Amino acid sequence: MRSAAEPLGHSRTLRLFQALLLSSAPLIGLRAQTPTWSSDVACIVFTHCAPCHHEGGPGHFNLTSYADANWWRNEMRDATQARFMPPWPPDPTYRSMAHERTLTQAEIDIIAAWVQAGAPEGDITEAPPAPVFTTNAEIVSPDITSVMEDYTIPASTADNYRCFVLPVNNATDRYITGLEVIPGNREMVHHVLVFQDNTGQAAALDAADIEPGYASFGGIGVDGAKLVGVWAPGASAYFTPPGMGIKLLAGSDIVIQVHYPATSTVQVDSTRINIRLAPPGFQREIALDPILDHVVNITDGPLIIAPNVVDTFHAAYTTPIPATLTAVAPHSHLLGKSMRAWAEVPGGTVVPIIDIPRWDFRWQGLYSFRRPIYLPQGTTLHCETVYDNTADNPFNPNDPPNWVWLGEATTNEMMLYYFAWTYGFPSDESIVVDDSPHMAHYMDCTADMSIGLPETPGRSAVTVMPSCTSTHFTVQANGSIQEVVLLDLSGRMVLDRKVDAPSATIEVASLARGPYTVEVRMRSGSTFRTKVMLE
Repeated sequence: MRSAAEPLGHSRTLRLFQALLLSSAPLIGLRAQTPTWSSDVACIVFTHCAPCHHEGGPGHFNLTSYADANWWRNEMRDATQARFMPPWPPDPTYRSMAHERTLTQAEIDIIAAWVQAGAPEGDITEAPPAPVFTTNAEIVSPDITSVMEDYTIPASTADNYRCFVLPVNNATDRYITGLEVIPGNREMVHHVLVFQDNTGQAAALDAADIEPGYASFGGIGVDGAKLVGVWAPGASAYFTPPGMGIKLLAGSDIVIQVHYPATSTVQVDSTRINIRLAPPGFQREIALDPILDHVVNITDGPLIIAPNVVDTFHAAYTTPIPATLTAVAPHSHLLGKSMRAWAEVPGGTVVPIIDIPRWDFRWQGLYSFRRPIYLPQGTTLHCETVYDNTADNPFNPNDPPNWVWLGEATTNEMMLYYFAWTYGFPSDESIVVDDSPHMAHYMDCTADMSIGLPETPGRSAVTVMPSCTSTHFTVQANGSIQEVVLLDLSGRMVLDRKVDAPSATIEVASLARGPYTVEVRMRSGSTFRTKVMLE
């Protein structure tokens, strides 16, 4: 599912940067204006909200018109202020991931200011046209396409986790380079886990159930099944980095676990999977393995959680070979409270991988890195998972809380950190998966309100050169610099460098491409801001 938005290319990013760099004074004036639906809010809503909140979508109510947004304006303000919507579990301040579905602080502020002003519509001729959503595939000529048998979703007050076997008739080992999930009922399909099974166990479980598919909560109930993909509302097709692929074993079945939320009416679903395969020839194999887990390398197990406690468990694994990570997918059940993973390379440097401070089983995903992460031999991967087995946990399956131990049932728990990885080379970190500072806006629209921090007057006391760079820039001041801070478009700190000198060279090669605010804090107490463009 994707709107008609074009990718955020270099030209659009450069235009945004030029506007920020050259028009700081007018932008300060724009902040005093009242945002309107037509000029400001429609662009934000059509980009970030409507992909789920449209007729037949999983968002349960529509946000495709001024009337829709005006009706739900207070809920929109509250959900965005709390960063509850749009759903994006990873903390971008810990590590910024590829294709982040997040709002900038400026977008959040625009929505709040619009609601505070009474939600004015403005000049409707300035509003972008309402988006139209279809089930058109992104992988238009898939090498493999398979659709599940129509499944009648019964009315129920409980969530329904059901697995469906999709034979793909793969006669030889091939490599998956693109994977797409197309829900047959977007209103009912909450998320999909995609596995491959070459044992026939899933097919046997399916055959033993009189209805299409079979029920299974934690996984697909098959020993040795391999995860190959994850889909959640708003996600696009997943593509591997160039020259890499996930091996699809000969004779394997694709098995999808579909999460259907509770419903008061009978519904029907027939979800489809599209797969793009690499052409014959050499591919670097990407494995998607639970490298950190609840059995082999848990360090404070066993995974048993007493009632009425919040408990924490850890796992660690040291890499015997150099490895490159391309994506990560944490997994626990309903007691999960937070999940975090990091790496410690030889010499002690800590590499953040992912932090999900508010785990929600309903919003799990496979998260790609903006650039692959290279880990030299001897790197130790770590994870920390917190479980809440108290009555304060609204998702606790037991009332009152009871003992919980390892297993795949709803009342059990798991601790798995899947990593997409391959044999590593240092040069892998130069591969760009996503360097957009912000997701592409619908039809390349923009809000007229300013985005980012205004520059401070009198910035001649501080110079930043060059203003466009790919590797580093130099800060020069007429006095002692205490600290140089780099802020992205959302106002989030991405770099903090202590200086204590009149000049400093700031390395930025590892950061995502795009415009940033440089904040120079002087020992005298003054603060200066200007802009740089990483290209």
